[in-house]
Amino acid sequence: MFYNWVMEYLTISETAELLNKNKETLRRWDREGKLHAFRDPMSNYRVYKKSEVMDLFSQFIDGKEIVDEDISNFVEPDHNYTVLELFAGAGGLAIGLEQTGLKCVALNEIDKFACQTLRKNRPNWNVLEGDIKEFDFSDYHNKVDIVTGGFPCQAFSYAGKKLGLADARGTLFYEFARVVKEVNPPICIGENVRGLLSHENGKTLQGMISILDEIGYNVVPVEVLKAINFKVPQKRERLILVGIRKDIDIKYEYPKPYKKIYNLIDALKSSELYDCDVPVSSGAKYPKSKMDVLDLVPQKGYWRDLPLDIQKEFMGGSFHLGGGKTGIARRIGWDEPCLTLTCSPAQKQTERCHPDETRPFTVREYARIQTFPDDWQFEGSLAQQYKQIGNAVPVNLGKEVGFSIVKFLNAYYSLSKPR
Repeated sequence: MFYNWVMEYLTISETAELLNKNKETLRRWDREGKLHAFRDPMSNYRVYKKSEVMDLFSQFIDGKEIVDEDISNFVEPDHNYTVLELFAGAGGLAIGLEQTGLKCVALNEIDKFACQTLRKNRPNWNVLEGDIKEFDFSDYHNKVDIVTGGFPCQAFSYAGKKLGLADARGTLFYEFARVVKEVNPPICIGENVRGLLSHENGKTLQGMISILDEIGYNVVPVEVLKAINFKVPQKRERLILVGIRKDIDIKYEYPKPYKKIYNLIDALKSSELYDCDVPVSSGAKYPKSKMDVLDLVPQKGYWRDLPLDIQKEFMGGSFHLGGGKTGIARRIGWDEPCLTLTCSPAQKQTERCHPDETRPFTVREYARIQTFPDDWQFEGSLAQQYKQIGNAVPVNLGKEVGFSIVKFLNAYYSLSKPR
């Protein structure tokens, strides 16, 4: 009886993790009748029926304005706009911006394999390989329209109530702000993980905002964009930090999310996203012991779908710990978006198993889930390729953000001196 209960129900923590919501949101949905909670008669904990949760997996969009399926964020640039990209990685954001008509004048990246990837695919791009601290960008002063950068999230040294640029020395956000100050673009775009919202109890983000204010930029209210709302078949989130130069009185608007949600099958099979099935490529493999366990997990299932004795053996001491641990022994379903890809496809805590075959996703499958073009090749070892793809901004998300930048710059240059 206990086995059937575990198979059919999820705790509130597990449900919150699956739906990327907090527990209070789930309680509110319960009160509103959107998602019904039950009481586990053995533990008296609040639980949810697994089948109902899975049916609602991707249907809630936080009440934001949604773009109809026949409407697009698309806009053409009125002029030739230029981008300087920092922390460029393997080019996910750069490709997306390129697809909107923005021209990349230079990209800085420290990882040599990512730089090899950028040069292989775009020999004409000016790839500046090395530590950003070693580069001076003042030659681009007033010559670039956008500075972008996916800077890592690092703690600051708080010297006073209001954090200044000097207090951020030694962090990569300091370098991002330094370059923005040197270049003086109309708009700058920073992107980061959702966790930046709560990092150091929110003080890190507030410090970044005060630093941009100090160097002459007003920060638009920060938003976290969900990739599944922007033609990406993956439940990935990116925090977007937008700074507008203070002499510009034009409102920036984030791209509007779309109604249609794409699933894993749209990424790996011929669909609206790709006109052919995913190309065959190399990929990581599971050891036999792990394959024997994952063979027993159904599509959209995870470790709690295993027989109880195997659960205990596979999970070890963590079997009795709290938390859903829904990424462990997780097999993705064809009819759902993939969970966020990581830098390694076979980590136990963040398993992403193929729906039909007991194996991690291949390199090209990884790239498809991140909406890279099939002709975009990745350099380095297999591990380096996975790392580059897992760290990237999804190309389609970058593209939609690009349209919002073009819209802003069109408005700006329509009121100022044309180029």
